[in-house]
Formats: sequence, C-alpha cells, structure tokens
Amino acid sequence: MSADDWTAIALTARLAATATALLLVLGTPLAWWLARTRSRAKPLLAALVALPLVLPPSVLGFYLLLAMGPQGPVGALTQALGLGRLAFTFGGLVAGSVLASLPFVVQPLQQAFEAIPERLLEAAATLRAGPLDRFASVALPLARPGLLTAAVLGFAHTVGEFGVVLMIGGNIPGRTRVVSVAVYDHVEAFEYAHAERLAAGLVAFALVVLVALHAANRAAGRALREAR
Repeated sequence: MSADDWTAIALTARLAATATALLLVLGTPLAWWLARTRSRAKPLLAALVALPLVLPPSVLGFYLLLAMGPQGPVGALTQALGLGRLAFTFGGLVAGSVLASLPFVVQPLQQAFEAIPERLLEAAATLRAGPLDRFASVALPLARPGLLTAAVLGFAHTVGEFGVVLMIGGNIPGRTRVVSVAVYDHVEAFEYAHAERLAAGLVAFALVVLVALHAANRAAGRALREAR
C-alpha cells in the first residue's frame, strides 16, 4: 500500500475513535431518557435518532454541508465563535460521523436500559440512592453488553461510512481522505489492486469485529446471569 493509503488508515482510526467517544458521551443519556420517559415527544425523537438508518447518506451529507456552509446556521455560529468552517475539515468529519452513527449507538443502549428490571432500580431508591446514583451504580453495570455493542458498532460504522464523509469532507489527502474514500479514489483511477487491498482490509475488519462482538456479548450475558 502507498503512503497515502496508510495516512488514510490512520486518519480513519482517529476519526472512528473520536466519533465513538463523543457518541457514547451523547448517546448514553439520550438512550437512558428514551428508555425511561413517557413523554409524548419520545416517538418523534426516536424517529429522528433512527433517521440515518433509512435516509441515503448522500442526502444527510448534503444537508449537513448546507448547515456547515458560510450561509448555514452551524457555519455562521462556528465562524462567529472564531472556529472557522467545519466543512472539509476533520471537525466536520467528526460531526457528520456522529450524526450518521448515532442510531448504532443509541438503539443498543436503549434496549439494554429497557431490559433492566424495574425492581432493581426501586430497590436502590429505597436505599436512598438518587437518580444519578441509580444510573451509575445499577443501570450502567447491568447495561455493559449494550455499552459494548454500542461502542463497537459506532466505531465500525464510522470506519465504513462513505456518503456522509465524502459530502462533508471531500477528498483532501491527509485531512479528510478516509479509507472508504480512498477505495473509491482507486477505483476511479482504475487502480483495482490498491482498491482490492483496502476493500479486503475493510471486509476482514468488519468480520473480526462482528465475531468478537458476538463472543463478548455471550460472555458478558453469561457473567450477568451468574451475578444475578
């Protein structure tokens, strides 16, 4: 592989790690709220979270590009704060990846939180544990399989994302050229051998991730059953 391809791999790993960390920070409280609330706004918010699953990535990327442009609300805000424009920068890739991968993090976490028996939270409440205490000491430990699934799927989906990152970041070597864009670049240039090596690496990565996730979830589920 060329030096540019290795640079793309390093940038992709950095992007996926940064986006996954932000997704867990933002997605965990959102998933907890969706799992516990009885608000009438829940169906609408759940639909908005799931929208990237059914919306073409190019469409999501197009609207994000408009929002981050000089005339868009996000672009105007970042420029007013002295941060410049997000479009065609690593920061823009992170923002787009977080939105595109949000359902892959929120939905497993929501399902894990919904599976927690109410009696355990009520028992913690009778011991004078506050809401934050119950969340940190009861909900999060019991939701470990969901947290693991969310983190792995968020990371893996960010690695494989193409449409959103291409629309927002373009194809700037060393700055926004990630592995999925590099594969497309090689195919356009009829460099099929280079494209095949990168594509095969992505396939192997996805397969290893899914097998490891399945094994880890089985082990975590068995440990939780024994603990109960």
